[in-house]
Parts: sequence; C-alpha cells; structure tokens
Amino acid sequence: MAQQASGQRAPEPRGKLVDLGGHRLHVYCRGTGSPTVIVESGFDEFSFDWSVVQSRVAKFGRICTYDRAGYAWSDPGPAPRTFAQINVELHDALTRLGEQGPFVLVGHSFGGPIVRNYAMVYPEDVAGIVFVDAVSEDQRFEMWHKAVSMRDGAKGQAVPAPHEEILPGDKLADSPYFSPAKALQIEPPFDRLPSDLRILHLWAQSQRSLAAAEENERTWSPEYFAKWHDHSELYPLGSIPLIVLSREQGGFHDLDISAIQQEAERKANQARLTALSKKGEHRIVASGEDMQVEAPDAVVKAIQDVRKTFRGNATGR
Repeated sequence: MAQQASGQRAPEPRGKLVDLGGHRLHVYCRGTGSPTVIVESGFDEFSFDWSVVQSRVAKFGRICTYDRAGYAWSDPGPAPRTFAQINVELHDALTRLGEQGPFVLVGHSFGGPIVRNYAMVYPEDVAGIVFVDAVSEDQRFEMWHKAVSMRDGAKGQAVPAPHEEILPGDKLADSPYFSPAKALQIEPPFDRLPSDLRILHLWAQSQRSLAAAEENERTWSPEYFAKWHDHSELYPLGSIPLIVLSREQGGFHDLDISAIQQEAERKANQARLTALSKKGEHRIVASGEDMQVEAPDAVVKAIQDVRKTFRGNATGR
C-alpha cells in the first residue's frame, strides 16, 4: 500500500492504477456490454461514492468510475489542471486499459463541464451524455458572502497544451484551504454510505493532494466558462444524446443577490444545458445535488435511456 502525504497508509485500490508516464490514474470498471459508461465526479467526491449506481448499471452494462489526478488513489498529475489536461489523462487511461468507445459520459457537478469539454475534444468517442446537476458557465456559487459567477476570475489566458509526462515545475502548491479537520467529519448525504465506504471517503478527503488539485482546477475552469459564455452557440455537441438531471430545489439563501433570483437563474441555466445538443432532454429530480447517493434510480434510468438511444441509432431503429 502506498504511503500518503498525510502520513496515512492508503487502503488498497478498488480498481487498477494506470501508468500515464510517471503518474498513475485509478480506474475501476465493472460489468459488460456496450456502450461503456464513464463517470466524472464533482469536487470532494470519489470513484467509490458511485458504488450504488455502479453496481446497478453493472447488471446491464459496463461502467467505469475513476479518480482524477490527486484524488483518492490517483497520483498528482501534470499541471495546470485544465479541462484539456483532465480529458487527455482519462482518454489515455481508457486506451491503455483497452476500454473501447464510444462511451456514455456521466458528469456530476464540476464533472459536468469536464465531460462537456471531453465531448468537444473527442466527439467520435462519445455515444451520449448524462449531466447530474452539472455546473454551467452562468451558474453562481457563494464566496465571501457573495453570489459569484463561475466565469469570474477568468484572465483570458490561453490554455496550455496537455501533456502526460510529469515536467519540472508541475508540482502543485498546497491549497491554503486544506484542512486536516476534514478527515474527522463526513458531510450529508455521504453519511448514508455503508461504513466501509464512509471510511474511504474520510481518508480520501483528508489528502493534501486533493486540496491542491481542486485549487488548481478552480483556477483554470473560469477560462473555459468565460469562453463558452462569450462564444455561445446552439447545439455545440451536435446530436449527441443528452439528458440533464437537475435537483428540484437549489437551497439558496440571501446574499448580495436574493435567494429567489439565484434559484430562478439556476433553473434557467439548467434548462439551457439541454440546448448543447439537438437531442437534449431535461429532467427534474426530487433530490439534492448528490443524486448518485440520494436518488440513484433516477441516475441509472437516465444512463439506461441514453444507452438505448445510442444503440437504437446505431442499429437504425
């Protein structure tokens, strides 16, 4: 077992550690059948948090969950942590594992825009997409008691070309927001996970590499959000089957912008995500944002429907 930066010994990985030229990505695949489903998680979330969805999907198809570089068992990866960098690592890991596309991509929260970018970079590898309360370029989040846009902070920087080999200077700085106390508490709804998975979640969220990776992801994501906002187009994903799952209520409170306005904007932004594809569909789910734990049936149903749509198109039905 690997020794972690926190001093803890890491639990044995559930899947395979794929060598990408000096750093390894943890990928866990189950089941058989095509198209294979690939899950991209949100912040502070990990491959094993999708265990319920994964076990159910594995009964009728193949599904792979993974941990981005710096998350759980995956080593810290090259910098900067742009969507392009994250995409190429996943693409190359799947290739080295022999996983064959096209894939159904599931993007949860911050994983949503990562999946969206993957579909634009590798469109031929994408059979369909499910957004699970995915972040959009016009979404707001709370920072310093203000409702800040996801694209705020963009500096107009050109996104560097991705690379697999760890280069001098690729080491990420520690995040100023790293808190060892996170190892001592687990936030709802992850307290619903079985005890063994709760232990894994507490271990994974306590790693310094996670905080550093997330901090760098936050630094570069506004560049994408600003570009998408400033150069919006109808159906940039063409006719890729797309289902957008949105939580029923946002759960906002008054900031510099009222909770009512924030909720109205959220609903409009989620509905607007369907216009990324000619085959976009919007579904409201009675759940919070972590549907993989709170409403796994809705997520599994969306995955089934996208797979069927692709298989029907592929056979001409």
